[in-house]
Amino acid sequence: MIRRFFILSLACLAASPLFAEPVRRIDAAAYPSLQAAVNALPPTGGVVIIPAGEHVLMEPLIIKGGEIRITGDGPATRLINKNEQGQPAISIRPPADPNAKTNKKPELWRVQIDNLRLSGNPKSGDGIYAERTMEILLRALSIDHHGGNGVTLDYCLENPRVNDCSFTYNAKAGLEVIGCHDIIVNGSQFEENQDGLRCKDGFNLTCNGNNIDDHLRHGIVIENTAYSVCSGNMIEECRGTGVILDSDCFGITVSANIITHHLGGGIDLVDANGCAISANTFMLCHGFAVRLGKESGRNSISANTFANSHVGTGGDKVKKRDDKDPMQNDTGSGIVIEGAKDLTITGNSFSGLETQAVNATGGASGVLVSTNKLTDCARKLPAGTKWIDLGDATESMEKDNLGAN
Repeated sequence: MIRRFFILSLACLAASPLFAEPVRRIDAAAYPSLQAAVNALPPTGGVVIIPAGEHVLMEPLIIKGGEIRITGDGPATRLINKNEQGQPAISIRPPADPNAKTNKKPELWRVQIDNLRLSGNPKSGDGIYAERTMEILLRALSIDHHGGNGVTLDYCLENPRVNDCSFTYNAKAGLEVIGCHDIIVNGSQFEENQDGLRCKDGFNLTCNGNNIDDHLRHGIVIENTAYSVCSGNMIEECRGTGVILDSDCFGITVSANIITHHLGGGIDLVDANGCAISANTFMLCHGFAVRLGKESGRNSISANTFANSHVGTGGDKVKKRDDKDPMQNDTGSGIVIEGAKDLTITGNSFSGLETQAVNATGGASGVLVSTNKLTDCARKLPAGTKWIDLGDATESMEKDNLGAN
């Protein structure tokens, strides 16, 4: 009798709410606010499904737990940040640990946000601000009109991923990545932000297959970052420069990109060493296609095409003519070396340039310019201007360039 009572008691306890499985799939429509829905998740995490419709945020939606996915019904799920005190629409950060016995800051792991739209206003902050969130995944998001960055990833050290997103009309960068490692930015659209992508103090950035267009300043800015690749991107119509490498960058490859219609220039290696600039198409770049500053060295520039909008044969047939917007004018520019050292320039094609193909100033040294093809360069410079001019560069060589005057 006692044994039977004990078994029945255990069965009743197992069926009670105390022993019930925590709800890990939350329908936000069943809660009074999005914050209440997120807060309803157990410590083990889960999924919050936000239905289609406009959801107004007056203060940030705070995510402070890991193993969480926030998902919507595509762009029909629109979170509108009406905060005007510079706060983000979504804040992701671990709670402080008052009992921590070490100096290690707390971390979150595995937060995913996907399939929704985030809209801001000129006085709001970022669309998403994530801090110390490891293996964060942002996918299929439309992020627009924020007063700050579209997204900031702040020391989300391990494996941050941003895929198939659209960043438009944000007052600062579309995406700013600070202090992150093993970063993937893939297949996303950046348009009419101040800058497209900014990456600082990081390692192992993989930036592939993005369209970066119409920015008010620069396309991609990489600072104090190493061992990275930018390839297969379309980088067009920046009022500033297409790609900038600065502040002790090293070991970076910029390859197979289309870099066109930039008023500032194509790629600017302000302070970059041990980098490869290869197989890019530089089209209609104003000022310079590639520039190398005095802090840059040991770089190679090979197999690139530097050109204007010339098409076909039979005279000076070009696609672009003078326009009210100078960005739309026909132009072409080459490589400017401003004191850089130990530089290899080989196997490139230079054609239809208003500038020289290669010009070195400022005490450059160790420059090798060889086996390049040159056609119709220095078009707007005085007759007889050298298409390749190494100036006072020391320990340098120009050799076996076809078409050089």
